[in-house]
Amino acid sequence: MKLNYFVLMIVITLSLSSCKTDIEVFKDNYELEITNSKLNWSDEDTVQISLLDSMSIGIDSVVWTQNAARIAGADGSTLSRKLKNQPYGNLTFKATVYRNGMNTTVATQIKIMPTQKATIYNYNILNTYVHDTLAYTQGLEFYGDSLYESTGQYKESDIRITDVTTGETIKKVSLPDSQFAEGMTILKDKVYQLTWQSKMGYVYDLDLNKIDDFKYNQSQEGWGLTNDGTYLYKSDGSSKIWKIDPNTYEELGYIEVVSNDRVVSKINELEWIDGKIYANVYTTNLIMIINPTNGLVEAAINLNTLKDEVPNYSEKDNVLNGIAYDKKNDRLFITGKRWPKMFEIEIIK
Repeated sequence: MKLNYFVLMIVITLSLSSCKTDIEVFKDNYELEITNSKLNWSDEDTVQISLLDSMSIGIDSVVWTQNAARIAGADGSTLSRKLKNQPYGNLTFKATVYRNGMNTTVATQIKIMPTQKATIYNYNILNTYVHDTLAYTQGLEFYGDSLYESTGQYKESDIRITDVTTGETIKKVSLPDSQFAEGMTILKDKVYQLTWQSKMGYVYDLDLNKIDDFKYNQSQEGWGLTNDGTYLYKSDGSSKIWKIDPNTYEELGYIEVVSNDRVVSKINELEWIDGKIYANVYTTNLIMIINPTNGLVEAAINLNTLKDEVPNYSEKDNVLNGIAYDKKNDRLFITGKRWPKMFEIEIIK
């Protein structure tokens, strides 16, 4: 009886296998194995990964990536990766296998956490300015003497140039009612603006004439945007900050934002200041100061008491969101969604 059952199961298995198409068999064939797996990884380790070909289908070529960035020189069925000087957080390794005109991608992951704790800074308010309470602030950035702002909400979204002193709008361009605008940044006389869930971004000249648009690829949503003078950096509501080519809009990889004890999610509005990324964490009154190379939160500015200066502050809606650094005059500005005030602050280190 047991023998008959065993034979029956083999027949069923072979029958199910025969129902699969060639591409389904191909995609099910490969997997990644960490051959030196361990519970806790450090930057002194080297991870060893093998690409398994269980049915010996074969491999024409392989492209390896780490956090969506291609690993130069890695093209075989094994990967040896030193973790020294690699980003923190979850490192996702993928191998895209090509064979006879077909391709499939398999992945594995390790996690490496820092030991360094973030330094906590306080602040002083130096000046207070008027801010438009109709502006649901998503992005804020100086370019020369001009302050640009991106505002959100369906049927309300726009991109505008604002007078810092008076809070008045100098010029404004509205987005379609179907779009919910998010972060923005300015690089080489081009204004880049994100939208939230439509996976679409817009590009303008400095007078806010639209000159291009682009689509997101692997990043799911548009939240915050900044630049380092060469590349764009985009948050998507998760713990990830994506590096983007400003000409092709290709997503070149990402870092995860991490502190010594957790991966930090809901990274929102971004600003590049002196080689670091300053980031709002959505619904909190903290600004993280992030190392853009490895994702480490090196410091955080505690702005919790700033809400006391904002009569319409709301934890659910009118939250802190807006960081603008006036590089020309070395001034740092902070505001929030629909706040009636914008603050020039100094960081107390």
